[in-house]
Amino acid sequence: MQDGYKHKGLRKKLIQELREKGIQDEKILAAFDAVPRHFFLDLAFTEQAYTNMAFQIGAGQTISHPYTVAFQTDLLQVKKGDKILEIGTGSGFQTSILCALGAKVFSIERQKELFLKAKSIIHHFNFNPKLVFGDGYKGLPNFAPFDKVIITCGAPEIPEALLNQMKIGGVMVIPIGEGEKQLMKRITKVAEHEFNTEEFGVFSFVPMLENKTGH
Repeated sequence: MQDGYKHKGLRKKLIQELREKGIQDEKILAAFDAVPRHFFLDLAFTEQAYTNMAFQIGAGQTISHPYTVAFQTDLLQVKKGDKILEIGTGSGFQTSILCALGAKVFSIERQKELFLKAKSIIHHFNFNPKLVFGDGYKGLPNFAPFDKVIITCGAPEIPEALLNQMKIGGVMVIPIGEGEKQLMKRITKVAEHEFNTEEFGVFSFVPMLENKTGH
């Protein structure tokens, strides 16, 4: 996989665009610089890898807009050493950004094709997240509790199992809604059965499907 001057230049341009759109956390912008997005797309899309676009990555799934990835990451307020559960590994780009920020990442993907593809790309960076092929709705109770939970697909509602797997003080970032548009929410667990919810505008994600894995 090549990462030449051209790619680095396109990346700098993308980072400037993210900055102009309101992403101010220099650690997140540095992670975007450290993780070449074009590695996660087919070679034909090298140019477009650094535009603010979503792309098909196989199995009917997409790699999210760079801004969406940056925005969700920003809402998550990642600290080094955070134990993060990610639902929807997808291309592995968001997973790699979280790893680049020093988080301990546990990521679930329900599409076998994407799971295997993401695994090989992520290992290319020498990141070491725990990648699981399975149903994101169930989370990973054996590895709970988590400091943070990030859902990278549109959820019809907030999965109860995932709330239970958060630490008190933990944060979940989740796009809620059926259909083409979702409302981005940040949920903070303030007590065992008490949650504080904030809303952050409308986004568009592929749907989160319960009890389904694809081969």
